[in-house]
Formats: sequence, C-alpha cells, structure tokens
Amino acid sequence: MSTSYSVISPVDGAILLERPYSTPSQTQAVLDAAAAAQRGWRHTPLAERKALIGKAVDWLAAHKDACAEAITRQIGRPISQSPGEVRGLEERARHMLAIAEEGLADIHPTAKEGFQRFLRREPLGTVLVLAPWNYPFLTAINTIVPALAAGNTVILKHSSQTPLVTELFQQAFDAAGLPAGVFQSLQLDHAATLRLVAAPQIDFVAFTGSVAGGRAVQQAASERFIGVGLELGGKDPAYVRADADLASAIENLVDGAFFNSGQSCCGIERIYVHRSHYTAFVDGFVELTKAYRFGNPLDASTNLGPMVRASAASFVRGQIADAVAAGARALIPAGHFAADAPGTAYLAPQVLVDVHHGMSVMRDESFGPVIGIMPVDSDAEAVALMNDSAYGLTASLWTRDQEAAIRLGNEIATGTVFMNRCDYLDPALAWTGIKDTGRGISLSVLGYQQLTRIKSFHLKG
Repeated sequence: MSTSYSVISPVDGAILLERPYSTPSQTQAVLDAAAAAQRGWRHTPLAERKALIGKAVDWLAAHKDACAEAITRQIGRPISQSPGEVRGLEERARHMLAIAEEGLADIHPTAKEGFQRFLRREPLGTVLVLAPWNYPFLTAINTIVPALAAGNTVILKHSSQTPLVTELFQQAFDAAGLPAGVFQSLQLDHAATLRLVAAPQIDFVAFTGSVAGGRAVQQAASERFIGVGLELGGKDPAYVRADADLASAIENLVDGAFFNSGQSCCGIERIYVHRSHYTAFVDGFVELTKAYRFGNPLDASTNLGPMVRASAASFVRGQIADAVAAGARALIPAGHFAADAPGTAYLAPQVLVDVHHGMSVMRDESFGPVIGIMPVDSDAEAVALMNDSAYGLTASLWTRDQEAAIRLGNEIATGTVFMNRCDYLDPALAWTGIKDTGRGISLSVLGYQQLTRIKSFHLKG
C-alpha cells in the first residue's frame, strides 16, 4: 500500500509535487477533533460563525493569484481564466452567508391557542466534503460554507489531482481563526476515503464526481442512516429554436462547450438546432472554435489548455474516432491546432455533425472538448432528444420567447433550465439533478436543508 502520491501536471506531463497520504491514526485524530469541536461550534452565535467564515473567504480572495496558479498547474486551465474561479467562490460564499439566517430560521406553523409550536434546524455534526478537481474551489465551497454556517464541523478530502487547493483552504480557515477542529482536511486514497465515509463520526457526505464514484460512496454509507449528497455526471443539452438570437447562441454555446476544456459537469455536450438555423449555426460555431488559442495554459494569451490528464484525452479521442467511423463528420481539420498531441493531455476542440444517439459521443459523458450538433424540425423533437439521456443536470434553451422557454422547461427532465445562457451556477437557485446525475441540493436557501436536521418543539401552555 502506497504511503504517498504524485501529481502529474498536464501542462508538461512532469511531476508537479508529491504528498503523503494521511495515516489511519491521523485520520482518527481528525475525526475525534471534529466531534469535539462541534459541541462548541454549534453553540457559537451565527453572527460569529459567519464572521469567521467570511474572514476565510477574504483570505482566499486576497490570495487569488496563488489560487489561480494552483488551478492552472494542477489541471491545465489557462492562467488567463483561473482567477475567475476565485471570483465565483466569493459570489457563492458571500451569498450563502447572507441568506444563512433565512436558511436556518425556525419554522412556525399556524398559531394554535394554548400552544407554542415551531420547528428548529440543528446541525448534523461532522460533514465530509469529497470534492473533484475540475472546479476545485467552487465545488468544495458549495458545501463548506453552509455546512460551517449551520454549526457543523467539516472535513475536506479533495481530489488527489488538487492537493494545493486543500492546503489553500486549510490556510484560509486557519488564518481566519476558526476553533481547532472545526475545519480540517485529509489526503486519502480511494479505499481510505470509503472507510472514512463509513466511519461512525461522519454525519453527512457531500460527494461531487463520477457516477461510479457516487455509487461507491453511497454503498460505503449504506450501513448507516446518514444523508449523502451526490452531484454526479452530466450530458447537458442545448436547443437553439427558430426564434433564437443566432450570434449570441453561437458565442455562448462555444464557450459552454469548450471552457475548461469541456471539463464541467454542466458544460454543453450536445446541441440541437432548428433546421432553419442549422447550416448558419454550424458554420458560425466552427469559425469561432477555430479562432481559439490552444496551447500552454501558462501563456497569458492562451484561452484553451490541455485536459487534466493524458488518459482523459485518450477517452475523448476514442469517442471522436468511433463517431467518425460510424458516419459522423469532424469539422475541425487535423493540424489546425498545432498543440494537439496524441498521447498527451493536449486535445484540440472538435465539432461533429451527422451524429445520432447511437454514438457514445451523444450518449455518454465526454467531459472534454468535443461537441455533437444535430438538426431538429420542432420543439417536440428537440425535447424528446434532450430527454433521451441517463443524466439530468442542466438544459439550455435559446429563444426570444420566455413563455415558450417555461413551457418547454416544464417538459425537460433536468435540474436547471436555462434560457439564453448556460454553464453557470446562480447561488440563489438550487443546484440539483435527476437520474444518474444524482440527488441532493446545494446552494440557495434550500442548500441548508440537507446540512441540518429538524427538531419539533410542541409546548403546551
């Protein structure tokens, strides 16, 4: 059994850093410290908890450059774009703190003479956050902030691709002055992580990752009666209606498909275009894609970098090759992007047409810079194709008709319906999914529900 691990940077394929795994005794000490600290933390006034959490957010914002470099060197996102994740972290964290009173407020039924009745939210205890590498700060903050604000202690186990993010989070909360044991982190392999999920000191698990990972986490927790929040895969669709603003749809959907090299749970992975716009849309989409500056993410002029690892790029190359072999046409010529290099993490963006749902690229999560585009003749056909998926995270509609967007949105099996935007989380709205995308809610006032338990008070005068 290995006692340490290495992080390979997709920037150059070299070892970026090595870190030791936490030992079983260290893990037990963290669990014990979290349980001990929670007793005092839950009774700390909400205003004080919020102030301390806010200081940690301030620290991360002040160290934006270090956070951005950590993102770029560990996962390959262009350094020109990585600072935006810290801005997004601030937006989400500050919103969740601002609505904490509302999210944690007592609930009062209709008054009944002679009785005082109310429902009170209490913290669960210790919340385990299992965070992925693709948006390493954003995905973690979704749970960390409301969990702490609600009076829980938090243990963060981040992806083994992004240990620098774990360390930056720990530095931020330490610098903010949270009591010892309230926020802690561990470095664990998969087997040790699943043992941690099953530990009796864990009261809730928030997991963001693959469907297979979600099943493993759910199974590990299955012998205990605790909540498990699962944000898993996506194959998010877009529909460009006949009344769409075509230029806007093209600009935003190219970004929605290829930002972060397509490595986004809510990135656009398949597009359906009304036949009246199909040729013009595809032509514009290809033209804009060809204009990307694909290369070394440490170059400030780059706006599309490598995927996180060579094996991930190889999977997407295989999807593209299989689609072409089955009759699809690849519209970005080989060699257009000089940085494209088979066998490495550098995979150029690709646009496929003449695709259908029998192809893996239109059915299975790609999580990479490839998009399939199909023509449709009606709203009904578009909705049927959008729903023909094992996933349901987001769907975007491109139209000038808001009533139509609501009508179609009611028929789409998804967690979020967008109109004229995509690939964005509004912290005032619930982030959730259906089918193999998982279950649970983060963000919004509802995000506090799964991180608390209800106690009813029934007081007779």
